[in-house]
Amino acid sequence: MLHKTRGIVFKATDYGESSVIVQLFTEKFGLQSYIINGTKKPRAKIGRNMLQPLHLLDMVVYHKNTGSVQRISELKNSPVLQSIPYDVIKSCIAIFLNEVLYKAIRQQSADENLFDFVFSAIEWLDHQTGSVANFHLLFLVQLTRYLGFYPDRYQAGQADYFDMKNGTFSNYKPDSLFYLSPPHTQNFHQLLQCSFENMQQLKWSNDERRYLIQKLLEYYALHIEGFGNIRSADVLEEVLS
Repeated sequence: MLHKTRGIVFKATDYGESSVIVQLFTEKFGLQSYIINGTKKPRAKIGRNMLQPLHLLDMVVYHKNTGSVQRISELKNSPVLQSIPYDVIKSCIAIFLNEVLYKAIRQQSADENLFDFVFSAIEWLDHQTGSVANFHLLFLVQLTRYLGFYPDRYQAGQADYFDMKNGTFSNYKPDSLFYLSPPHTQNFHQLLQCSFENMQQLKWSNDERRYLIQKLLEYYALHIEGFGNIRSADVLEEVLS
């Protein structure tokens, strides 16, 4: 049966001489794998360049509730990204976020709120003309709302510590090794209060951004089994420094 759905490219892997298997986060079916034949041919209807990380798609797909590799009837980039593929900083942010999303999102069922957040955030990044140095930090914080471990902001304004293991703010140092202390606790609280529209108000040094992203990735690893290391983080830090 054919279905129309939007999608976001997570990963494309070459298969055979001219085909790819692409993992897409779809609006209707969650994370799904699709085989696309002939993508490397000169006049391919669906070219390999259409399947770059975090490219946004409109699709008509065949879907079977078997968990197997699915097939695509029609696919187009919509909207077509105007700046992310060509801007060094934005493209590095996209690669970094793509790696995080690929490891964090695993459900093969619809989550329209999560999908809308990711889709809209990519569009916003593509359209943004000002500084995007804080975008990846804010994205990771907001993504936790949909993954189930958004920080409890109770007492956040007065707390000296953020307990990463329990996701809570406290005036007492946690027993574990996973926590934020001043001034990073206050900076993290500022991040929680931000939106994409006003994130440029966060006037942090490169060292502070680097510290917070390392701690955010630790936070993800604590709450997502098998999350592991994000290899593209080092490249992004280098580009932003």
